[in-house]
Amino acid sequence: MPTGTGGALVRRISGLPGGPLDVIWLPTPATRLPLGRIRLLWEPAPHAGWTVHAHLGLATTEVLLAPLAAAPDHWPNLIRPTLYEVTGLCHALAYATTVLDLSKPTRRSPTPRPRLQKYFSC
Repeated sequence: MPTGTGGALVRRISGLPGGPLDVIWLPTPATRLPLGRIRLLWEPAPHAGWTVHAHLGLATTEVLLAPLAAAPDHWPNLIRPTLYEVTGLCHALAYATTVLDLSKPTRRSPTPRPRLQKYFSC
């Protein structure tokens, strides 16, 4: 990781084995992560390999998603499947939350909301 950075914000994760992890560098100190975004931090481990931390942004907080101690040099290939799955789960949760919000009747309007098919073609 370059000196003076607060980690790498994951922008895109390839679903292919050995595919790229597209990241942008975050400034130090890093700001709170937006919902569903992942920050990677790594540094040389005390004896060998790398100490890697993956953090996930939630609605009100940030959580440690995966700590890896003494990870080998090819650690991005080790964590790619986990990052890919977590990102997919975050998208699914956002979709489900939107559907629930659209299905709730509003208090201001006595008429029901439009049917969900108008917003999502499933």
